[in-house]
Amino acid sequence: MIKVLLTSTALLLSSTLLAQTDSSSAEKYLLIGAYTKTSDEGISVYAFNTQTGAFRFVSTAPNVENPSYLVISPDHKYVYAVNETNGNKPGNVSAFSWDTISGQLNFLNKQASGGDDPCYITTDQDGKYVVVANYSGGSFSILPVKADGRLEAPVQTIEHTGSGPNKERQEKPHVHCVYFSPDHQQLYVSDLGIDQVAIYNYRQGDVQPLVPANPGFVPFPPGSGPRHLVFHPNGKWVYVVHELDGKITSFQYDKGKLTPFQAVSILPDNFKGKSWAADLHISSDGKFLYATNRDPLNNILTFSINAKTGTLLKKGETPTGGKTPRNFVIDPTGNYLLVAHQGSNNVTVFKRDKVTGLLKKQKGELKTTSPVCLKFIGSN
Repeated sequence: MIKVLLTSTALLLSSTLLAQTDSSSAEKYLLIGAYTKTSDEGISVYAFNTQTGAFRFVSTAPNVENPSYLVISPDHKYVYAVNETNGNKPGNVSAFSWDTISGQLNFLNKQASGGDDPCYITTDQDGKYVVVANYSGGSFSILPVKADGRLEAPVQTIEHTGSGPNKERQEKPHVHCVYFSPDHQQLYVSDLGIDQVAIYNYRQGDVQPLVPANPGFVPFPPGSGPRHLVFHPNGKWVYVVHELDGKITSFQYDKGKLTPFQAVSILPDNFKGKSWAADLHISSDGKFLYATNRDPLNNILTFSINAKTGTLLKKGETPTGGKTPRNFVIDPTGNYLLVAHQGSNNVTVFKRDKVTGLLKKQKGELKTTSPVCLKFIGSN
């Protein structure tokens, strides 16, 4: 009788430990950039369970002003955040080291971004440079990264010129996204203010690493406002979402050149309101593209991607469960899609059907102040 009791106890203990191990391995660290109102706010770190869709608070890196966009270094040792200062003072970029054991971000240093209201940031494939887009400044800058992850001052800042027909939104250039090609030979710069995606050749290690390509830009329809772009995982296609006319243009990518082959709308038929498109991402298997509209629609569109041609086909349209869905992310397992709502102070969770690509909203959500950027950074 005692032997059976001990065996049962051992089995129970083993099952408990196994459940804890499974739960721990299912958790992935999630970084949340936000617009801040107090010094206690900054970049938040949560553990997200990819089996249950639940959040667990881990830490906060405080005193980080408006970290509205984040990027993680290729080796996952460092995190860089824009400091979008809303025109009150010149923008900055902050550097942090990442402790994957404790889930803590540790401030390293800060440098000027080279323009007002930085809104997007990326790194090259080796993590030797970061590039930051300055929305109000109509410019972008490239900053070297030291061996310890700290940033140096910009070595090059390029300002665009011109305007667009939308006098309210296109009175001057507004650089909104900077994105390297898969081989990191080119940098693509979407400018909402002048209806262009500019193209620059990238020469790592040169005194000034960026020079205009030939051709130097891809034109978009007047008043369309190209905002964000993304490369397909196969490296053959590029997709650009237009903020001001609510469309996505698909491009063939070949040796640095972009050739358009399709344009689709993400707005309802006969929609008469203001277009305010935000973000787009592709699932890691390359089968589905998702795109968001902000107020008044506050929804996310699901498109299938034709594996042979790259063309998009609309599959679904889903309310995001909040106001002003600025940014979203697909978790590393592909099981969930998370949406950050700047206007309603919440992050909602959707379960992804990997076969159909369609989304089903989950009951749980995270309440947090003005979330505008979501990035996963490994497991705990």
